[in-house]
Amino acid sequence: MEGGGRPSALQAALLAASAALTALLCSVYRQKARVARGLEGARRVRLDGDLRAVLLEAPGRCVPYAVIEGVVQSVKETLNSQFVENCRGVVQRLTLQEHKMVWNRTTHLWNDYEKIIHQRTNTTPFDLVPVEEVAGVTVRVMKPLEAAELSLETVYEKFHPSVQSFTDVIGHYISGERPKGIQETEQMLKVGTALTGVGELVLDNATIKLQPPKQGMPYYLSTADFHALLQKQESSARFWKILTVLFGFATCAVLFFILRKQYRHHRERRHLRQMQEEFRQAQERLLRDVNAKGGETLKNACVVCLSNLKSCVFLECGHVCSCHECYRALPEPKRCPICRQDISRVVPLYNS
Repeated sequence: MEGGGRPSALQAALLAASAALTALLCSVYRQKARVARGLEGARRVRLDGDLRAVLLEAPGRCVPYAVIEGVVQSVKETLNSQFVENCRGVVQRLTLQEHKMVWNRTTHLWNDYEKIIHQRTNTTPFDLVPVEEVAGVTVRVMKPLEAAELSLETVYEKFHPSVQSFTDVIGHYISGERPKGIQETEQMLKVGTALTGVGELVLDNATIKLQPPKQGMPYYLSTADFHALLQKQESSARFWKILTVLFGFATCAVLFFILRKQYRHHRERRHLRQMQEEFRQAQERLLRDVNAKGGETLKNACVVCLSNLKSCVFLECGHVCSCHECYRALPEPKRCPICRQDISRVVPLYNS
C-alpha cells in the first residue's frame, strides 16, 4: 500500500485488468446465451404439404426464426468435383494452403506456420426437399455463404511437398523459414446431403425461401440435427459462463485483498493516534506532577512509560529504571533499558 492507504499502481492495474476481462467475458457469455435461447425458441416446421398453409397464416407470411430439415437438391445445374468422378454438389470450395517452418528467435524453436495462399468458392442455387418424396414442396436456400456454420465435406486432399536443393536448405536456415509444401483441398456440399437450416422462412410469391434472419440471430446450414446443434450452442454458453464466474471470483479476491490492506492500514493509524493521545496525556500528568511536587515524581518515574513509579532493581547491573509492568513487557532476552546488559533476576523496590 502507498502512503495514505491508497493501493499501489500494480494493485490498481491488476484490479482494473481483472474487472475489464470479467466484463468482456460476461459480454461474450450473454451473447452466447442469447444465441442458445433464440435457437431453443426457434419454431420447428416440417417440410411437407402443410408448410405453405403455415406461412400463409403467419404474420407477413414469414416465420422470423424457424428450423427446417431437408435434403439438398440443385435447382438447375450442379457443380462437378475437379478431382473426384461422379461427385456433384451445390457449394464448392477450393483451397491452396502453404505449410512451412518458421524460426522463433525468442524460444529458439522451429514452429509450424500455415497460410492460405488461394481460396475460391463456387455456388449454384439449391433447394431443400423432404426426405420422403413429396411433389412440389421445396425451400429455396438463399445466401448460403453467410451461414455461421456451413457444413462442407472434404472430398479431396493432397499435400505437395516442396523439393529443395542443398543451397535452398542453407538459404532457408539463414532466412529462418523452411517451406514444407502446399496442401490442396476441395470441399463440397454434395447433392443429397441431409441439412438442418435455421433462419427466416418467408413465402415470396410462390417460392418458399430460407434466408438470414433480420433480428441479428445467426444463420445455420448444418449437417447435424437440431438437437446436436442446440447442444453445441448451450455447451459454448456454459463454457463462457464458467470463465466469467472464475474471473469474477478473481476480481473479487483482488478487491478483497485491497480492501483488507486498507482496513489494516486504517486500524494501525487509529491505534497510532490512540497511543499518541495516551502519551500526550501522560506528558500532561507528568507536567502537573512536576509543578505540584517540584520534580520528585519525574525523578522516580519509569523510563519506559513515564507514568508509573520505578519498582524494579535489575541485577546484576543494579539499575533502578522501570516499573514492573514495563519489565514484563520487555522482549526476550530481557536487557536493561539503560546499559543493555542481560537481566539475570529482578528485586522489587519498595518506596517508603
